Amino acid sequence: MYRALIKRPWMSLLAFAAPALVFYAIFLLVPTIGGIYYSFTDWNGLYRHYNFVGFANYIESFTDDSRFIYSLFYTLKYVLAIVILQNVIGLSLALLVESRMRTKSLFRTLFFLPNMFSVYISTLMWTFIFSTVFPQLAEKTVLHILDQPWLGSSSMAFVSILLVSVWQGAGYLMVIYIAALQGVPRDLQEAATIDGATTFRKFLHITLPMIMPAITICVFLTLNGSFKIFEVVYALTGGGPGYSTEVIAFNIYQEGFARDLRYGYATAKAMILFLIILVITVTQVSVLKKREVEA
Repeated sequence: MYRALIKRPWMSLLAFAAPALVFYAIFLLVPTIGGIYYSFTDWNGLYRHYNFVGFANYIESFTDDSRFIYSLFYTLKYVLAIVILQNVIGLSLALLVESRMRTKSLFRTLFFLPNMFSVYISTLMWTFIFSTVFPQLAEKTVLHILDQPWLGSSSMAFVSILLVSVWQGAGYLMVIYIAALQGVPRDLQEAATIDGATTFRKFLHITLPMIMPAITICVFLTLNGSFKIFEVVYALTGGGPGYSTEVIAFNIYQEGFARDLRYGYATAKAMILFLIILVITVTQVSVLKKREVEA
């Protein structure tokens, strides 16, 4: 057996990868295939008997479900905002940390710390801040702008969700951008300084092109994660007021488990979400890959 593995390297590689492949197949591949199948049925997730309905679930999603259409556009608005904010703030924090030579480790730890907390715990903490801390600060200080219905109106609830999401995820992107900034050749920056280039021009024409691989990764991560946002909305607003902050993942949860128990219909919505994420992320990666340059 051992000699056979030596003569055929692919068999040894398969033997080492087999445990991971088995777990991958059991916990991801098989449920995915099952989800695709159930999306064409009217199964409610409880009874053994169900009917095959074809594409009826998919057609209903786009023709008779105004709540799903709203959640789709609301999610797209959230994705656009979070991709821009998290990447801009994450890159800004990375530039700030890299400029602080003596306190670099301290600031890097402080900015990354929110990412270490559980999303649900962080959201509960921010719920207390929005409902109690901010009103108290507005009452006892000059910061009257903090006295807002943070979770009571649809517009401010959207701002609250963005605030929590950026606070939670910007530090993680910062670490990736720091690693990319440390790989920018110093001699190019010094040559540009000698030629009279300003700090902004050095960043625009040297630093930014050199860290494009990191930008591709960070945009991919934020796109993929923001489309699947659930915990923040669930714990912060519960989809309210009304269903004004209901994102796609929360709508799927409500449809399949909390409200209507239409598991097959909810699975069809999940497949639609999967296809949207697949198309957008593949397009994003292919476009940004073309802008990358070799260091």
